[in-house]
Formats: sequence, structure tokens, C-alpha cells
Amino acid sequence: MKRDTILDLPFIKQWATQKNNYLTGSFNGLNLYTALQPIFSLAHKRVVGYEALLRVKDQDSQWISPAPLFENGSHASKIIHLDRLCRYIHLNNFLNMNDDINWIFLNVSPTTIVNAKSYGEFFKDLIESLDFPAHRIVIEVVEQPIEDNDLLIETVNYYKDLGCLIAIDDFGAGHSNFDRIWTLKPDIVKLDRSFLLRAVSQKSIRDLLPGIISLLHQAGSLVLLEGIETHEQALIAIESDVDFVQGFYFGKPFTDLFSAFSGFNGFEPLLDQYKTLSTADTETFQKKISRYRAVFNNTVTNLMIGQSFENSTETLLSEPSVVRCYQIGTDGVQIGKTIVSKSLEDHKSKRFRPLDDAESADWFRRHYLKRAILHPEQLQVTRPYLSITGAHMCITLSMKFSAPDNERVLCCDLIV
Repeated sequence: MKRDTILDLPFIKQWATQKNNYLTGSFNGLNLYTALQPIFSLAHKRVVGYEALLRVKDQDSQWISPAPLFENGSHASKIIHLDRLCRYIHLNNFLNMNDDINWIFLNVSPTTIVNAKSYGEFFKDLIESLDFPAHRIVIEVVEQPIEDNDLLIETVNYYKDLGCLIAIDDFGAGHSNFDRIWTLKPDIVKLDRSFLLRAVSQKSIRDLLPGIISLLHQAGSLVLLEGIETHEQALIAIESDVDFVQGFYFGKPFTDLFSAFSGFNGFEPLLDQYKTLSTADTETFQKKISRYRAVFNNTVTNLMIGQSFENSTETLLSEPSVVRCYQIGTDGVQIGKTIVSKSLEDHKSKRFRPLDDAESADWFRRHYLKRAILHPEQLQVTRPYLSITGAHMCITLSMKFSAPDNERVLCCDLIV
């Protein structure tokens, strides 16, 4: 293989020009520039990193889109050449910003991941030549187009061994799945903006988003939500418990790297609004529950003195939103049949009829049962969850009490 086809560091350096501490690249008659977009930690309320983005000027010094340069139709050597040149100028320019703490996020094209070994060593030589600490570099990997899982793992491990952090980009787009998260164990997962757009228009997605982020946290990854452009989207990011945010709302990409970045001054009012809304939601929820507290306690009292289950629950089942009542033994096994409200009986879907009969069902795994057993004679209230017996979202009230014959837990489901 000839020297000019080995896209190593000495070769890439030929295509960069230094001017006033700013490095530009030259590729196919186009001029390449570094733009940085700030990434913020919501908890810290400040910048913790920057994503390095490519900006391109044509021969008439007009800004043009860089996207066509990375099109799949291009030969691998051209894409790898461009990819390495971008990372070379980005790291040099970031180094000249005199930022000694924050991360720089660098994109690596899927073509580079698949083919880079055929074109010589590069990135290790680059960071060593710049004396740039690897732990301040976040390598962004777009995992969706890469079918060779072993090769992807090998590439990710290469950067990890250098000391870099790994971010999976555009998670949730295309064929992205949790299998790659569990396999690659990235430090950061960047959620695709499609999550955000759906959350704005669909409450069900908005309610689901915190659960997805919680699962990513349990997998050992911090979560970044990108593409935030509006105040509402920023509130969604906060309430979903993401760690980092990125988007025009917080800060646009900038090419003037040597002017002081003004930051984002809106965290305090944004977080204050979230706290106010969260407090209001909690108060509304508590008021709703308080409506049922006295009736639920009366039901328990009637059961404790030996009244029948049907008679004891009659008033409770007539309350708005109450859809079913049932009793569970401390061993988790349901005692008797479930009694449903008339409103549910009239509108119940036949599609889930196989789940209707829950007598002797074992609910020992349910959190509302465990909490009731741990705190006898205290009302327990769950967060909304999906009920298996009706396939709808509900809240369960539960309380452990002593009946004449044994200890048991009364449960009452409220539809939400």
C-alpha cells in the first residue's frame, strides 16, 4: 500500500492550515472549520463539555452543508480522510481554547469504525502528539448502521483502552436497541431527538420517557437529551431526569472559539418553574388520594370486624375512579375473587378476558403488597403503573390489617 493511501497523522497534517491559533482543513476544494456546541449538566447548571461539529465553506466563502461529504456513496478512503482531518482540527482548536476541565465530544463515522484498521494508526498518535488527556474526550458512536457487532465492540474497546469515554449517539433512532447498550457499556447515551418530539405531542410518551432514562441509568450510562429548542422541551428534559442537555435553547454552535462563551443564564427560573409544577402536581395527587382515604379506612374497619367483603367494599367501589377491590394474604396469594365497579363492568374490554379471574393469583412481587406488609395499618399509595388485570394505567391503594381469621392486605385500584 502506498504512503498516500495510509491516512496516518503525518498525512492528515498536510491538509490543515494554522492561522491566528485557529486550524482549518482543506478537503476537495472546501474549507473546514470547527464549531462547538455546549453541553450542560442540569444538576450543575453549567457547561461540562462541547460537541465538535464540522462547518464548511465553499470556494466562494459561502457556508454549505457538510452532510453530502459523508454520504455513503463516497469511497471509504475519502470518508476516513475527512473524518480524521475533522478530529485533527477539532482537537487542536479545542486545545487552544484554554479549557482545562470540560469534555470534547468527537464524532466517529461508521465508515471509519468499519474500515479504519486498513488505513494506518491515527487517534492514539494524535492525542499523544498534542499531549491531550484521553479522559477529556468523549467518542460518539452512531451504532445503528454498523452490522458487525464484534467489530463495533473492538473499536469501542480501542477508545476505552486509550482512556476515552464512549457515547452512543442517536439512541432510539432506526434499529437502536438496549442489546447494544448492555454489550458496549457506554458512559453516556445520547437520546435521539425523536423521543423529544414525540414527548411534546404525546402524553403517553412523555410519561414513558423517565422510565427509559431510568433503565439506561441502571445499565450504567449517563443520559444526554439533544435537540432541545423550546422552553417546553427543556421542561420535559428536566422532568424526565436526564443528566445532560444540548440544543439551540441552551446554546447554539459557535465558530468564534476565542470569544468568551456567555453560557446559559436561564437555569434558575427554569428549575424554579419545574419545582412549582412538580409541587402542584404532588398537591393535586394528594388531594385526589385524600378523597378516598376515609372511605378506604372505613372499608378496612368493616373487614376487621368481620363484615363480608362485598358489603364492606360497596361504598368504596361507588367512588369515582375506583375500578376494583381485592384482598391478598401475607403470602402474596389473592383471597377470593376481585370485585369490580359497575362502571368498569359496563365498559370492560373483552380483549383481556383471560386475565379477569384473579382468585389465587400470586401478587407477592408487587411493590404495593410489600410496602403494605412492611407498614401495617398505614395506607400505601403507588405511582401510576400498568395493571395486568385490565391493561390500563392505575394507582393502587393498599393496607395490611388483621381480619378475624388472619392478616391480609386490602387493595383498591384507581384508574388514571
